[in-house]
Amino acid sequence: MSMESLKIAIPKGRLYDEVVKACLNTDLLDDSQNISKLSRELVQEVSGTGNLFLLAKPADVPAYVEHGAADIGFTGKDVIAEKERRLYELLDLEIGTCDLVVAVPNDMDVNTLEDIKDNTRVATSYPGIAEKFFRDKNIKAEIIELNGSVELAPQVDLADIIVDITSTGTTLRKNDLSPIAEILSSSVRLVVNEASYRTKATAIDRLSRQLEKYLKKTGDN
Repeated sequence: MSMESLKIAIPKGRLYDEVVKACLNTDLLDDSQNISKLSRELVQEVSGTGNLFLLAKPADVPAYVEHGAADIGFTGKDVIAEKERRLYELLDLEIGTCDLVVAVPNDMDVNTLEDIKDNTRVATSYPGIAEKFFRDKNIKAEIIELNGSVELAPQVDLADIIVDITSTGTTLRKNDLSPIAEILSSSVRLVVNEASYRTKATAIDRLSRQLEKYLKKTGDN
């Protein structure tokens, strides 16, 4: 039985392969489709299903979903937490796991959050999360927003410390940085447009069940 067609926003970059692998275990895709084309074309309709895939930057996926350009999307919890949006977070796929951490240079005399002085400069691609985190800890921090290469900021005296994602810690170590606090743990989530969940509930709930079955199968292996 085929599902009602859906518009799906999938993330470019490091999350792409794992998200597509999960989709292959649902009605969204099957092995007969030319999966490699999804990574090269920003918009692609999957023949036989009518499903439309939109390839977007991970940070943009929630906007596509919130405003109805996509019915559903896959993106990290870190991205969802950065900006409050009107959408449903339906399922944790438990893939693309990473942590958002506070990290400091190894030669800096800071071992805990209590050691951070007021007006410390913090470089991050997550200004919303970072500002709230330090405010809740009663630390007056100057947040410097960057769109990439955050770990470079302390080396060039742009910032004193950073807030960034890490999965293995390799990039932090290569740049002589050490984490001193975890802000949140992130993994890929299935997010749903509010209106679409009312009008396409059957298709979306079926997809969610298929993904849950896939997660259980991979978890048992």
